[in-house]
Amino acid sequence: MTKARVLVIEDEEALRLALVDALRSEGFDVLEAADGERGLELALSEAPELVLLDLMLPKRDGFSVLRAIREDRLQSAVIVLSARGEEWDRIQGFEFGADDYVVKPFSTRELFGRMRAVLQRIEGKAPGLPVEAGKVTIGECVVDFSAYTFERKGARAGLSRKELELLRFLLDHEGQVLDRMRIQDAVWGRGNESTPRTVDMHVLKLRRKLEREPDHPRHILTVHGVGYRFSRTGEDARRS
Repeated sequence: MTKARVLVIEDEEALRLALVDALRSEGFDVLEAADGERGLELALSEAPELVLLDLMLPKRDGFSVLRAIREDRLQSAVIVLSARGEEWDRIQGFEFGADDYVVKPFSTRELFGRMRAVLQRIEGKAPGLPVEAGKVTIGECVVDFSAYTFERKGARAGLSRKELELLRFLLDHEGQVLDRMRIQDAVWGRGNESTPRTVDMHVLKLRRKLEREPDHPRHILTVHGVGYRFSRTGEDARRS
């Protein structure tokens, strides 16, 4: 397993110390925090390759920490460790940007296996990933997530962080009909001052940049009365 730097954010002392000891015995460089505020501070200042994140934390909950990590454009992988195993909790974790979600109690062997898979993915070693080396092709465009740019026929332009977050969410749910509220919660977070109109405005911006004919989109398709559906190739638009 890659000897990466790992940050453990867990308020249950016995579990945190056991994880730290196990990780160090495997050769990892380990940081630890017992609350969300300290955990986020270490994540942003130390930029570990991997964060093991509990959800029920004092001072700042795990979902808030995860959202802040992604909003800061930190590239660390995040595995959520939580006793909350309901489907909605897992979905919310992935929509906020978690790379994996492990339900407590778990074995060290299982956790290390999931860590290995996540670390291989972020290093670009795992097959079948939709985005390789931070790039993905959408119709005539090549989007570079790491450089915050897209290129069409040799011309390059920039994309904002929120545009990329929205595009990533659409890519992760390609072919699905997504209502505006679901997109809003996933990309902007609950309790944010955004509205469904915010979603529409960002979709419009993406269309102007990625679509050959923004008024007749082939990739970000409107589902009237509901929201949007994404097609990387544009084949869905031909059948519509």
